[in-house]
Amino acid sequence: MKKLTLREFAEQEGQVKAASKLGIRQSAISKALRVKRNIFVEVNPDGTVRGEEVKPFPTPKAVM
Repeated sequence: MKKLTLREFAEQEGQVKAASKLGIRQSAISKALRVKRNIFVEVNPDGTVRGEEVKPFPTPKAVM
């Protein structure tokens, strides 16, 4: 298993192919990269991929 950032995975595969492999649209990849979401992609030896986002817990409350 190889673990890459979403940016690395998208650069290697291209955004359209990366999105297809993850089962999402290219626009979702583009937006995730633009807003700098902390997403990692696991690439398995059999070619399957799995995305995982790392977020703080608990989520900070919005200031009002």
